[in-house]
Parts: sequence; structure tokens; C-alpha cells
Amino acid sequence: MGFTCGIVGLPNVGKSTVFNALAQAHAAVANYPFCTKEPNRGVVAVPDERLDKLHGLFPDKKKVPTTIEFLDIAGLVKGASNGEGLGNQFLAEIREVDAILHIVRLFESENVSHIYSTVDPIRDIEIIKTELFVKDLETVTKRMEKEGKIARAGDKKAQAAMDALAKARGNLEKGISLRQVSWGEEEKAVIDGLFLLTSKPVLYLLNVSDKDLPDGREAGKKIRAIAEKEGAGLVILAAEMEAELAELSEEEKKEYVKEFHFEESGLRRLINSGYALLDLISFFTTDGPEVRAWTIKRTSRAPQAAGKIHTDFERGFIRAEVVKFSDLAKYGSIHAAREKGCFRTEGKDYVVQDGDVVHFKFAI
Repeated sequence: MGFTCGIVGLPNVGKSTVFNALAQAHAAVANYPFCTKEPNRGVVAVPDERLDKLHGLFPDKKKVPTTIEFLDIAGLVKGASNGEGLGNQFLAEIREVDAILHIVRLFESENVSHIYSTVDPIRDIEIIKTELFVKDLETVTKRMEKEGKIARAGDKKAQAAMDALAKARGNLEKGISLRQVSWGEEEKAVIDGLFLLTSKPVLYLLNVSDKDLPDGREAGKKIRAIAEKEGAGLVILAAEMEAELAELSEEEKKEYVKEFHFEESGLRRLINSGYALLDLISFFTTDGPEVRAWTIKRTSRAPQAAGKIHTDFERGFIRAEVVKFSDLAKYGSIHAAREKGCFRTEGKDYVVQDGDVVHFKFAI
């Protein structure tokens, strides 16, 4: 697994409802702030029709999908970066995730209060963004104080770090998220080591009432413009409806979502968007008792992909036998695909492609 999305937002915007629908984990849901005091974790299968079809070629084997982990973090409030609410604890939790799923409330409800009395999604987005910026500025400033002492003693590595940190601080002070900044290789190493919050990819999830599907109306259009400007992703769904859909069969879900002119459920769109946001791909293995999907970064080479299965595979990597999923599905079996010359032998420099079916050769 190894890839995690942190669910953040103000209290009472629907974070735990979304989490429950995703993970069917039944996290506490209540109409009061800070209902979530300890972060909930849920492992969610990434839907992939290719895996389903591949399993059809090997029906006696177990089907194992690849997954993303979602971390439900308690609601942030204005001043969280200074410890308001449960701020410091939960800002620390965000540091460990690979991407941020920022839930924004668009729905009105007499039964679910808003911490600031009125529903104003633009204001709410700015509150969360401000807290992340302030926390990053604090982190960068502290590191600059530390590196500055070393740099003044003539340490060249510290001097280079100071340049990267000054660049980060300058952008943060201008209101520019660090994920939007171009970094050199050495600069990136410095910034990555700080686990800064605004350097993480962001996916906005607009939680609307079902009457505002599919586009969130005018508020949805404004937030889409914000997301595009920031280079962030965007998904619109009705969390309560999705929680109900999660209890239905796949056929019942398909019939339901057609009413709202979607091809798939909001949760499925959310999972796929999170996968795309992190620039991940899937490859497949059919060895042993399992037909399995694995998650890797898009630019991963064959030894790195082998290492997802077991670290020994990466250390002892010899070569990879590769066939495209489309070829395997076309010819219906490993044997037939081999006869048609669809298998390739690849070495250490091969960049694994989305949909590759791979058999690794390695030495222990």
C-alpha cells in the first residue's frame, strides 16, 4: 500500500460521513465539533475493471486489489496553527499523508450546525489554507534559524539549504502553495525533508446536497476555478447519499447514479481522482495463489516495482517478463499470449507501464 490521503476540513462538513462511506468503517458521526478525536484509518480498494477481467482468466486464484489508505483527521478551526481547538495534534497528523483531501461544505441543514453559523465555502477554504500556510511558515522559520547558525560557520550544505528555505518562505508569504513552486533537485531534498503541508497534492471534495448535483451550482463553479488556479483536483458528491449507496449492491448503485447523470458513484470518482492526483499507476501479477494489483509511482522502474512485492525482489532483481494487459485479455491466456510473441524481457532500466502484467526473476 504505502499511499495515504488525509481527510481535512472544518468541523461538521461531513469528513466522517465521507470516511464511513469510503471505508465502511463506521467512524463516529455526530453534530458537534471535534467528534473525531483520534484519527480513523480506512483502507479502500481502488476499483479496476482490468483486475476483474484478469481474475476471470484465473478464476481459481484469489483477487487482491491495490489500495489507498484514508486518514480521517479531526476538524480544524481558525487558529489551529496556534493550538486552537485540537489544532497542533491534527496538523501534525497531516504531515504523514501523501495527499490532502480537503472537504468543503456546500449543503445546508437545520440538523447539522456550522461552526461559523453560516455555510460559506470560499471562507471555509481560506480558513484551512491559512492554517496550513501559517504552520509551514513556522516550520520553515525554525529550520532557517537552525541552518543559519551552521551556515554562518561556513558549512556549504547549510548555505544551500538556507537558499531553498528562503525561497520557500518567500512563496509562502506571497500566498503561493509550495506544491506550485518549481524546485531544483537539491532544493527539493531540503523541502521534502520538512514534510510541509502546502507541498502536498490537494483534492477538493465538495459535499453538496443531492439537489445540487452534479456540479454544485454557482458555488461549485467558483471552487472549480480555485482548484484550477492552484493545480488541485476536484470531486463533487453528496456524502450522505454516498453513505447510503455504499450499502447497496453494484447493480443497485449503477441504477441510482444514472439518475444524476454520472457513470459511476461519487466515491468511485473520488478514489480514482485520488489515485490520479498522486500520479500512481497499477501493474498486475498472476504468480502463486493470487491475481493482484500493485500501486507504484508512474515513473517507477522494474526493480522498484519488484520491491513493492518484497524488498528481496528489488535487491536480487535480474529481469522482468512483461505482457500488456490488453494483449493478455485479447488472447485469453498466458500460453496464447506467449505464442503470439506478446511477452517481453525487460531489465533494470525498464519503466513499468500502467496495466503491465509482470513476472519478476530475482536471485536471493
